Amino acid sequence: MGTMTFARAINAGLRRAMENDPKVLLMGEDIGSLGGVFRVTDGLQKDFGAHRVLDTPLAESGIIGTAVGLAYRGYRPVCEIQFDGFIYPAFDQIVSQVAKLHYRTQGLVRVPLTIRVPFGGGIGSPEHHSESPEAYFTHTSGLRVISVSNPQDAYTMIQQAIASDDPVLYFEPKRRYHDKGEVDESVDPATAPSMEAARVLTTGSDVTLVAYGPLVKTALDVALAAGDEGVSVEVIDLRALSPVDYPTLEASVRKTGRLVIAHEAGMNGGLGAELATSLTERCFNHLEHAPVRVTGFDVPYPYSKLEMHHLPDLDRILDGVDRVMDRPNSLTSLDGADD
Repeated sequence: MGTMTFARAINAGLRRAMENDPKVLLMGEDIGSLGGVFRVTDGLQKDFGAHRVLDTPLAESGIIGTAVGLAYRGYRPVCEIQFDGFIYPAFDQIVSQVAKLHYRTQGLVRVPLTIRVPFGGGIGSPEHHSESPEAYFTHTSGLRVISVSNPQDAYTMIQQAIASDDPVLYFEPKRRYHDKGEVDESVDPATAPSMEAARVLTTGSDVTLVAYGPLVKTALDVALAAGDEGVSVEVIDLRALSPVDYPTLEASVRKTGRLVIAHEAGMNGGLGAELATSLTERCFNHLEHAPVRVTGFDVPYPYSKLEMHHLPDLDRILDGVDRVMDRPNSLTSLDGADD
């Protein structure tokens, strides 16, 4: 057991996967000698060679298209999309080829491809560098979509994603890259909890608070703050965005009777809408209040000086908790916001 930053934990997980399987290779822009813009792949080209850690041209559709061919021939490529907003040139490859080859060939072809996507805001970058595009891919059948929130999961789940015979989009919250946490490198990914299992981080009896990626840390702070006000919040780290671990979420909502969902992406068409609807269908008779979503606003990502007003923070999520508890609060009275 040791302490690592989030970025270093991903690096360690990639290293272990490459050591264990010579068919694992990395592809991306500036990931070789530079180690990536966030230094997540630092040192890997030096240790494994340029034939396994490939610096690619600035062409996301070319990166993914090449990786499809490699996966078809038995390799396990790991592609880095340098910034979330750069994934759109590869969108056609992902939804038309990566997601459908297995189904189209009636199971004869598998696509063991992992696509790493640094996503979300909070680092002072503009649009195209601070997007939350996950809902586009959770809507696409044939893809597994996960989001990690802490160094231990970052280490373990990148290995699980690479070992999967299905294509996996692995969303990394870039504003958490420097967060530190304990990482047990002796954990065997094959026997660790599935990457598709949600995790209850704090138990509570009054409100279920669901978050993923960058907002999990904020959700834990909300639970502490709400506890000081006598409200017991159960925090769940979703981890898998598709397929969703509904049994874990359903058990919590049936217990608490109240649901708050938080994510950085905009509200309209966001993952929170699907979670709220599905859990309402499953838990309608147990709900004491309609589910509440706390999200980014439905605007293009703002300039860096405004981004902290755009991103859900402690106060806005606490406001959501107050709303499902039918408690008066200042934010709702100011802007009249409701779902």
